[in-house]
Amino acid sequence: MSYSAPVDDILFTLRHIARARPAMADGSPLEWDEVAAILDESGRFTSEIIAPLDVIGDRIGARFENGSVFMPPGFDAGYRAWRDAGWNAIALPPSHGGSGLPTTIGTATMEMLTSACMALSTLPVLSQGGADAIEAHGSAELKSRYLPKLTSGEWTATMNLTEPQAGSDLGLLRSRAEPVGDGTYRLFGQKIFITFGEHDLVQNIVHLVLARLPDAPAGTRGISLFLVPKFLPDGARNDLRCTGIEHKLGIKASPTCSMSFGEAGGAIGWLIGEANNGLACMFTMMNKARLATGLQGVAMAERAYQRALAFAQERRQGRAAGVDGPAPIITHPDIRRTLVRMRALTAASRALAYLAATAIDEGDETLAGLLTPVVKAFSTDIGVEVASHGIQVHGGMGYVEETGAAQHLRDIRIAPIYEGTNAIQAIDLVMRKLPRGNPALERLVAAARADLAAATVLGPAGAILAEAVDGLEAAIRHLAGREITDEARLYVAPAFLRLFAVAVSGTLLARGAAAASNESCWPALARLYAEDIAIEAPALLRTILSTSRDPTDYARALGL
Repeated sequence: MSYSAPVDDILFTLRHIARARPAMADGSPLEWDEVAAILDESGRFTSEIIAPLDVIGDRIGARFENGSVFMPPGFDAGYRAWRDAGWNAIALPPSHGGSGLPTTIGTATMEMLTSACMALSTLPVLSQGGADAIEAHGSAELKSRYLPKLTSGEWTATMNLTEPQAGSDLGLLRSRAEPVGDGTYRLFGQKIFITFGEHDLVQNIVHLVLARLPDAPAGTRGISLFLVPKFLPDGARNDLRCTGIEHKLGIKASPTCSMSFGEAGGAIGWLIGEANNGLACMFTMMNKARLATGLQGVAMAERAYQRALAFAQERRQGRAAGVDGPAPIITHPDIRRTLVRMRALTAASRALAYLAATAIDEGDETLAGLLTPVVKAFSTDIGVEVASHGIQVHGGMGYVEETGAAQHLRDIRIAPIYEGTNAIQAIDLVMRKLPRGNPALERLVAAARADLAAATVLGPAGAILAEAVDGLEAAIRHLAGREITDEARLYVAPAFLRLFAVAVSGTLLARGAAAASNESCWPALARLYAEDIAIEAPALLRTILSTSRDPTDYARALGL
């Protein structure tokens, strides 16, 4: 089944739910018909050029041989077409060859690329994030040398954080960097899980590597960031190599590499930003990657929904009133229930992601920072749930590879894990983003109240969403209380993130319902979301309010 980009849904979400005001980098506004033309072309391109690569990448995968990684057939031409058409540069600044379009437009085009082929989409995400990090923290020389190539997509970038002994705990990093005395450093160490750390789609790969200087303090305060290219400016091969790729559950055409630096005297690199401030510099890249990872949940939910819908319309089984012979399974109540839930969850996660992208465009860093962990965690959880529902709609045929339904679940299952597990996102939300008096949080709740007041079209369903917002406010007050221990906050952090996302995304759909005509799908989506999903809110609140118990009671009882 081919992918069809949901351009109308994306445009509606941008315009009426996220309330984006798209403008070029120089501040000149974009008309909505211009935005529609861009997204129409992106939809055509990804559907026709990229989507056919998805199954090829899954069946063949990336291949490692003698230190080199070879991509599946068609990926070179597909990536080259993406790059040459200017899609890699679409939301990067014009100063180094970017198109200067807003983050919201880049987000929309990235959603389409990801739905078409998630494995390939992981490459430009890192290149664009690497360009952002160099733009924000690199020297003028590094910017002039590397940004034009990264912006165009002629070269690609990586993010080298994880080491064998250090997963999410970056304070345990051992990779080291020794100053040479001429402004360069020699790097030594091992990195694992490096997406597209080696591949044959471009001539040069720019590695952004976290390492320690000789006099660095212990922990995360002693980490610096270095730019370490595969090929040096004089064309010589740098002292780094790929030692293997992982054999994974999904996204098999996205090579996950083990990298070795400095086996023959040291890999040459350049410091980015200030010494011992590398983690802050890397977060420029990581935050964009986290938003993009949340978007992967949206994109794969959309793809799984489309596939399940097509199957349900074609597959005939069982009886239905008014149908002679076996009926299309979409006529059966359980299939309909599952499909509408898939559609509502996809719309809700898209609304959150595009609201975050709009906050970035408007320079609202507080709101963007608040939403980023929520988008990353909630949307990827939704992607997994919707992909699983997609298999269920297919029945036994979903469990075999021929239908393609299983691939979506295998591909998206990594997203709740990488770029900081969803539990880490919940911890970030509760421990760092939830202080009393957070102005972005207060504005978000006030906007939710206003949206519900305007959405009279929802009828009784509006009261369910209002109860979810009430629950969110009660949870905020409770977790901000001084009597709650940090351990108790950590214990219920995932429940709070889910409550936050359910309440806010539900009111965003209510905003869409108020803006749409009664004949459109949006009022029905908002009512369905309230009645089938937002009803989780009271149970989530009950979990959060139970923090007075010792959160280790159950673990002790089970001998853990």
